[in-house]
Amino acid sequence: MKFNQALESIKIYEAGKPIELVVREYGIDKDSIVKLASNENPFGCSPKVKEAVRAIIDNMSLYPDDSMVKLKSALSNKYGIKSNELIIGAGSDQVIEFAIHAKAHHGGKVLMNSVTFAMYEIYAKQVGAEIIRTASREHKMEEFYALYQEHKPTIVFLCTPNNPTGDGLLAQEMVDFIAKVDSDTLVIVDGAYMEYARFKNPDYAIEPKELIEKFDNVLFLGTFSKAYGLGGMRVGYGIAQSSIIEALYKVRPPFNITTLSLEAASVALEDETFVQECIADNFMQMDRYKGFAHAKGIDVIESYTNFVTLLLPEEKKSSKIAQELLKKGMIVRDLSSYGLNAIRVTIGTSVQNDRFFELIDTLV
Repeated sequence: MKFNQALESIKIYEAGKPIELVVREYGIDKDSIVKLASNENPFGCSPKVKEAVRAIIDNMSLYPDDSMVKLKSALSNKYGIKSNELIIGAGSDQVIEFAIHAKAHHGGKVLMNSVTFAMYEIYAKQVGAEIIRTASREHKMEEFYALYQEHKPTIVFLCTPNNPTGDGLLAQEMVDFIAKVDSDTLVIVDGAYMEYARFKNPDYAIEPKELIEKFDNVLFLGTFSKAYGLGGMRVGYGIAQSSIIEALYKVRPPFNITTLSLEAASVALEDETFVQECIADNFMQMDRYKGFAHAKGIDVIESYTNFVTLLLPEEKKSSKIAQELLKKGMIVRDLSSYGLNAIRVTIGTSVQNDRFFELIDTLV
């Protein structure tokens, strides 16, 4: 059977290994497995969210409210924006898909960082767009602008803080770059980890309201999968001027968010105290990773997220290290597929981190 020719150049996205798969492959007791591969909040979601979801469990037979008025109202209040400047997706990656299908086209170009979220390329290639990448691992705006001038891309992706490396982009540097971009170029600012960056250093904090008031060609992305602990609920959102949101709605399927997910995300926004406590603990635990890396002579990328990227010495292959950890029930992310001899480790609870240090100590 023949399929769309564009699929031939697309690599299947490899998500972090689920706990259940490790149980089956290695016969390890489920309760002894530690998953630090997918950047989930190790404390889960707010207890208030769990109570709210239980309360509406009997509504699962009904389609969700497709206007999503409760969640949009909560997000509008959080960011000081209008509801028609919002679109909700099944994870922020669905909003990326909307944007690609609404703006990119066969033969057009999409500009992104050399090492960044894999779904940008996957969605862009689905419509036959050409991928343009910078040379540097970090987001360097002078490189972006040089490539922008050369290729005139239809879409530019700026991922800050960046996944899978964790480094951030100064907000002012990003704004200065966007100011030089033609207004018909869509600039997508992926802020999936922005809650962490905002906590760590205000200079890296991007405020969506200020961004879309200043520029009519910017789409900001946020998610509930990270700081809010709702990865399993799959809720993300896009913020932009209403003209962009209207275009994205034309490619959005109806009822794309479940009733339970909408309720969970709405209530999660009511408990910012829980979220801020989780973020504060994240950065306290991150100092332990920095100390470990220093003691071992391992380079660690300065992280503005809930994970760290450990750049391993050449003789210690990340694929082998990750595999050895997996055999012992510790799931981390090998970044060799991104061209890095590195492992990405989600910052876990104190107990989970203790286990990681115990296991990695004999391998590096």
